[in-house]
This record gives sequence, C-alpha cells and structure tokens, in this order.
Amino acid sequence: MHTLTNAWQERIAIRTLKGRPISRGQAEGEALVTNQSISFLGSIDPDTGIVVEKGHELEGKDVTGKVLVFPSGKGSTVGSYVMYQLKKNGTAPAAVINRSAEPIVAVGAIISDIPMVDSTEPDAIDTIRTGDRVRVDGTRGAVDIL
Repeated sequence: MHTLTNAWQERIAIRTLKGRPISRGQAEGEALVTNQSISFLGSIDPDTGIVVEKGHELEGKDVTGKVLVFPSGKGSTVGSYVMYQLKKNGTAPAAVINRSAEPIVAVGAIISDIPMVDSTEPDAIDTIRTGDRVRVDGTRGAVDIL
C-alpha cells in the first residue's frame, strides 16, 4: 500500500477555494492551468479557441468550455473584445480564475457573461491541476474542486 505525501494529502483535503468575485454566474468544467499570463489578443484564436501564442505552455490547447486558470492577463485592451468574440463563437472558456485580475480580462469576462474569480485562498494555480473538474461561482467568489 502506498503512503500519500503530505502535499498530496493537503491537496485532497482542499475542496473549496474562496476568492474575490469578479464576474457573476456559475460554470463547471475541466481545468486548464498555466503559470503564464495570457493575452487574448494574439494568444487565442477566437474562431477555434486554440492557444496560438508561440512558446506559451498552453500552445495548441483548446480553451473551449474549460475553466481557464492563469495568473493574469497581459497585452492590449482589445483582448476584452476577443473574449467577447470567443463567447459569440462558442469557443470561450466556461470560467476564468486569475491570481490577480486586471481590467482587460475582468471587462472581457463581464461583457461576455463568463464567471470569474480571483485572489483565491489557497492559490488556485498551486492547488488546481489541469484535468481537475472545477465549479466556479463568480457571484459568491467560490471555486469547488469536484
């Protein structure tokens, strides 16, 4: 029989993360996690939902219907409208979790009706793994690992 490491035991015990509500609504999906910031203008193809930024650790991955977990946004304010286009095209993430929300992604999530939470305790990037099933409640600021 294998013994669980302390870090793994702690991760199993954490089922709900509490954060700051940014964009209202609830969504559930598979997590897609990165330690790199995302610029929606140039990083993600709005027609396909595929990360196209060369060298990004999510390059080639599809954000469609995923709970996208990343530190913060970067780049042009047009990124907000790219998020809106993703939503209109049916290629948007189901929800967004940031370590620290900045205006580009926050506005994009709000105008696109994509639930968003930031500043979670414990930190979402350190706690959630790609492939985890996650429920985001942007109204309450809660993230449940299912």
